[in-house]
This record gives sequence, C-alpha cells and structure tokens, in this order.
Amino acid sequence: MQMFRMIKVKICGITNYDDAMASIELGADALGFNFYKKSPRYIDPSQAKSLIESLPPLVSMVGVFVDEFSPERVVNIAHGVGVGSVQLHGSEGPEYAKQISEVRVFKAFSIDEKFDIGSVSDFPANAFLLDTKEKFLKGGTGNSFDWTIALEIKKKGRIILAGGLKPENVYDAICRVQPYGIDVCSGVESEPGEKDRKKLEDLFHEIHRARATLWNMK
Repeated sequence: MQMFRMIKVKICGITNYDDAMASIELGADALGFNFYKKSPRYIDPSQAKSLIESLPPLVSMVGVFVDEFSPERVVNIAHGVGVGSVQLHGSEGPEYAKQISEVRVFKAFSIDEKFDIGSVSDFPANAFLLDTKEKFLKGGTGNSFDWTIALEIKKKGRIILAGGLKPENVYDAICRVQPYGIDVCSGVESEPGEKDRKKLEDLFHEIHRARATLWNMK
C-alpha cells in the first residue's frame, strides 16, 4: 500500500535564495529551476549553480527545459548546475528523452479534455508531470484541469500533479488523486518568480492535513 504521507512536494520557479530556503524549511522535497528563456521565472544556469551550491543537502534539484534544441546541452547544463533531474516541458518526444537517459527525466504533459491518455505509455520517463494545457504558456498558468484524467494516467506510471495548485485546492487535489507528488508554482507567488511566504505556509499546512487524512484512511 502506498505511503500516503510520503507524497512528494516540488516548489517550482525558484529564482532566489530566500524563496528556496523558505520552501525547504516548510518541507519541500524538491525545487525547480526554469531554464526556458521565455519564462518569467527564467534563471540563468550560472546563477542557478551558485544558488544550488548555497543550499542544504538532501533536497532534490530539478532543471526545467522547454524544447531545448540539443539534448546534449540539457545534460551539460544539468551536470554543470547540479540538478539531478530534468523536467521536459515542451514537445519533446520519446527519442529525445532517451538521449538524456543518464539523468532522471520527468515528462510534462499538457492536459485538456482532448488529451490522448495512451500517449504517455511509451514515454521513457521516471514520472509524468501533468499540467494544464494553455495555448501560449508552458506551465505556471495558475489554471487546473479535470483531475479524473489524472486518475487514468496514474494507471500508466508515477504522476506529479501540477496545474493551478494552491492552498485553496491542494487538499482536495491530494485526497482525490493521491499522486506520487505535486508541483506548485504560481499558486504560491506574489508575482512570477517571487514566492509569497504566507501562501507557502498555507500550502504546506493543507498538504500536511491531506497527508494525515489519507494516512488515517489506509
């Protein structure tokens, strides 16, 4: 039986030390650093490297990439910066993922009512990150999707639930979907790239409450 209290939490879009430490102190298992230059949460790899080196151990670091032309560059940045996992958040296909197999790979899928659930089956990823499909944005939209789709994708492998998660809905999301992990970005921000301490505190309060509820139901 799944250890519900061990549901993982990733806080994404980290751009500065204070937000990183606040997330860690409140209980984040992983931090996400966005290397997509068009994102308002973009961080230069050299800045990310310095930031990561200043953080305490035993927290996973994830690099977010969107349609990076060269898989080799993705691997080089990951190794150079010090991230152990790569999140592919664009239109990258299975062959692309195979070329970066020396690092752990999350593949992000943009979900709407037309999403083909079967498309995840052959993707060589350690986990599937489920985000809300938007026409012009790659993640960090603040909008959620129909979680019944997530329940179906969960049958295919580990899922990390994203897309509009915030203190007001994260309890319901965890209890209903029971994912391997959750990914939160805009739902705890005061503005893109800047986290709000109160929202982070409220988020983790609801996460702990959901973990306790599921643990008591086991």
